[in-house]
Amino acid sequence: MKITRREALRLGLLGGSFLLLPLGNQKPAWAQTRLSPQIQRFELSFHKPPVLEPVRRDATTDYYELTMEKSLVEILPGLMTEIWGYKGKIPSIINGISPGPTIRQRGGKRSDGGRQSVVRFINQLGKDANGEDIQTVTHLHGMASLPQYDGHAEDLIPPGYFKDYIYPNDRAATIWYHDHAIDKTSRNVYMGLAGMYIVEDQYELSLPLPKGDYDVPLILQDKFFATDGELIFDDRNQRSSYGDVILVNGVPWPRMEVANRKYRFRALNASASRNYQLALSRDAQSLTIGDKLIVIGSDGGLLSEPVEITTPFQNLRIGMAERYEFIIDFSQYPLGTQLFLRNVGFSGSIDNDARTHAIMRFDVVREEPDDSIVPDRLRAVEPIPLSEVARTRTFRFERNQGQWKINNKTWDKNRVDANPGAGDVEIWNLVNPGSGWVHPVHIHLVDLQLLDRNGISPRPYEKGWKDVFHVGEFETLRVIAKFGTRDGKYIQGKFMMHCHNLVHEDHSMMTLFEVGKGGPSPFSAPAQPVSTMLPL
Repeated sequence: MKITRREALRLGLLGGSFLLLPLGNQKPAWAQTRLSPQIQRFELSFHKPPVLEPVRRDATTDYYELTMEKSLVEILPGLMTEIWGYKGKIPSIINGISPGPTIRQRGGKRSDGGRQSVVRFINQLGKDANGEDIQTVTHLHGMASLPQYDGHAEDLIPPGYFKDYIYPNDRAATIWYHDHAIDKTSRNVYMGLAGMYIVEDQYELSLPLPKGDYDVPLILQDKFFATDGELIFDDRNQRSSYGDVILVNGVPWPRMEVANRKYRFRALNASASRNYQLALSRDAQSLTIGDKLIVIGSDGGLLSEPVEITTPFQNLRIGMAERYEFIIDFSQYPLGTQLFLRNVGFSGSIDNDARTHAIMRFDVVREEPDDSIVPDRLRAVEPIPLSEVARTRTFRFERNQGQWKINNKTWDKNRVDANPGAGDVEIWNLVNPGSGWVHPVHIHLVDLQLLDRNGISPRPYEKGWKDVFHVGEFETLRVIAKFGTRDGKYIQGKFMMHCHNLVHEDHSMMTLFEVGKGGPSPFSAPAQPVSTMLPL
């Protein structure tokens, strides 16, 4: 008798380790090779994701369009890999790509030239290897969107449908768009549905920081490949997903040729479950003395002042979904120098393959003039006054009875677990009471400030605006936010909070909070059939 996969799952005949999702045939974990195909590191050229062009502009708004589709690309040399990527108005790009194109947008107040965006996402992904529809949701992570444009996990875009998302671009920051579909986020992002979105305002543009070709996205991901190049997704019995090939902007262990001048790098950890600790070194195998990353920004934009991270005694921790911006001054090195961006690794990541300990190489190959400066003061980060705190709430992130839970509850789209008033200041205690797991907690809508970790002051580079907080083993973090106010306006409605280990989120470490009462429903602007689509 032949039974379907769905029936097998219901009967318990398939363990979690069978949930490997190549785009071709299903293969259990024991049928895979132990490692991805071996390639020579630091041989492939670095590239920046292309910038997406608007399809139209008017007096206040830029209009963009992206189609999500399957494409064959060469990630490992000589092998073709099917991805779920993005296709849009990108010069010389024909097929879908992953990571998706970068959207660079002018933000801030309208009086200072700030503009809003309308981004249309069209789902043409079809079906997965099991014959099920690949449904998507787009969340612009870090944007203060209204509930109906925030990417609620169950506000789905089925294949053959589209949705137009409206974004206010109210704060200059490095943010990113990614899939957020209920129970499928880890798989969908792993297969390619993510890209960077950069907002700049007049104040930031006026600073003498590196610009143009010297302002570079670094999207960090880890993947596992079958011997034929097929992407393999393994959630390790619903615990975590790790790969043994490190990609930067979709390229394995790239080599970037640089001039002997300053560069600004915008690092995004877009991995499903891997944390990184970044350090600069002149040795691929170990840390050298005196090499510096100068951190200038975090999730919510520029810090108040630069923070130097100097090897071998310091490094920059970047958990899943966190973003940090840093300067590397290559003028400190003679032509011909090779430097490595290394991943030191730390508790909560599986880093038993030494290939994951070096990420990319910089080759200093040419001389160029440099008029950029790292100012002593960047953008003021005013502390939220403790005197304004209306209440304190506590959220415990833990695993029990085989499920990932918040306050011993799993996801329910009809349940609200916190209801701050619009304009209220609250402190939230984010608690990880156990060991073996770390939880990068993402709180939608608001930018927050970290008060302390187990009563200890945050690291200097954590003292800016943030929307993701790395809650380590046996840690309690206190974070503070003013809810529902951005650019002098009130935003009300229901928003998500979840662990950004995407496997934890999918099973089901996610909940809802509601700001105020009577805000628009997250489902009030549903996806529409492509057959009804008109030009933007």
